Amino acid sequence: MLDESGLLNELERHAFSPTGQAMCIYGGPAYPHRVHLQRPFQYGVLTHQMQSFNESMSKVRSSVEWIFGDIINYFKFLDFKKDLKLDLSPIGKMSIVCALLRNALTCLYGNTTSEFFQLDPPSLEDYFA
Repeated sequence: MLDESGLLNELERHAFSPTGQAMCIYGGPAYPHRVHLQRPFQYGVLTHQMQSFNESMSKVRSSVEWIFGDIINYFKFLDFKKDLKLDLSPIGKMSIVCALLRNALTCLYGNTTSEFFQLDPPSLEDYFA
């Protein structure tokens, strides 16, 4: 699915900071390690820094997975197993819109995920300042 998405090609073309530094996304251990796609360290003897990296990224990954759960909880129709059919529903667009709406709700009212991980969400004023 990663190959079919063309995501790595898009990242290689566009994922650079204003100073030219490569930016990356973080994936699970099944993904290949690339400049723009990082994953946990797995093989050989892991240094303290490698173990720290794995632990800190695991926490971030958990918080992201919780947010996906929040989105599905708020917008039940996105639960693929129930109703959505590939090529018959604009699943990608609906998911993006629901994620944006969930982010707005979080900015307005907070959520249990941000409270648990002690991450204060930005206010809506921060986005429009």
